[in-house]
Amino acid sequence: MYVVREIAAKTLFVMLYVGAVEGTGRYVRPDQVTKMTDTQAKKIQAASRARWIVQSLMRDPVLNLRGRWYAPNTREPIRDETLRLGLVALGAVVERTDLPTTSSKPRYAIARHFADLLVALFENPENVTALVHRWQTVHLTAAALSRIELLRRGAITFQSSNRIKVTFPNGEVRLMRPGPSTVITKAVIEEFTRSFLREPGVISVSESGNKVVARDEALARSIGLRLDYAKNLPEVILADARADLPKLIFIEVVATDGPVNEQRKQALLRVASNGGFNKGDIYFVSAFADRNASVFRKLVGEVAWGTFAWFMSEPDKLLAFREGKPMELQSLLAL
Repeated sequence: MYVVREIAAKTLFVMLYVGAVEGTGRYVRPDQVTKMTDTQAKKIQAASRARWIVQSLMRDPVLNLRGRWYAPNTREPIRDETLRLGLVALGAVVERTDLPTTSSKPRYAIARHFADLLVALFENPENVTALVHRWQTVHLTAAALSRIELLRRGAITFQSSNRIKVTFPNGEVRLMRPGPSTVITKAVIEEFTRSFLREPGVISVSESGNKVVARDEALARSIGLRLDYAKNLPEVILADARADLPKLIFIEVVATDGPVNEQRKQALLRVASNGGFNKGDIYFVSAFADRNASVFRKLVGEVAWGTFAWFMSEPDKLLAFREGKPMELQSLLAL
């Protein structure tokens, strides 16, 4: 309902006018939509648009608001209905998660895949039905909507708490400082362990700045691991503590940078080998919020072969960067 109203179309227009598309670093504030006018909308030159972006972020008395599209108090339904319950919920618009709830900075941008659809519709008006159907098939499936909801839940957790509660596999609860990395760390400890480890245990968890939040020496000793915590260890170290076949999992949490690249992989291999583990029992995971996120697209080329990527928004799936001998096609099913 919220996304088929004229106000939704005008909100998208203002985003395009500003250039607020995922990956560009440009964002829109809801009250900017209310300040657009028909006269301004016709001024499409770069200089006119740049001038309006600056003016539209000023307080109302500074800007000539004659003919504005909407009244100032319309910014709230634009924020709550058009954006959060409409375009954001469907994944057509992304919302910054690195701003406090009370921040007045612009935070909304058109999702890259939806911007690509809008461009395609403009360039191929005769194929509107097919293009829209193709986009809906990919982005409005039950799985896609579930992924969006998980991402929004993570953003809400980050924005609504001074400390984020993280529940460990043994039932212990720790509080961590809020931030995008912590939201992903929470998902790793609560969701990844449940999906991929038989007898999950958390050996250590660190926050930004290498502050150790949790450290389980008893668990490490029980699986024969000796770690030097003075080393530059990853944010999360997990163990599958099954007595007959223990495994060690190093996880780099990637909110902005720092996946498991080849150099990092080799360094962690040395740490684990010095700690008494065999190479075949060591795994490496780069944990991201979502595979559609710009940070993953930017860093995927750095992820080391022989490691995995995991996404908070799809907790029961792993992306394997496999290395090994060439295989015949029929052998793929064995993977």
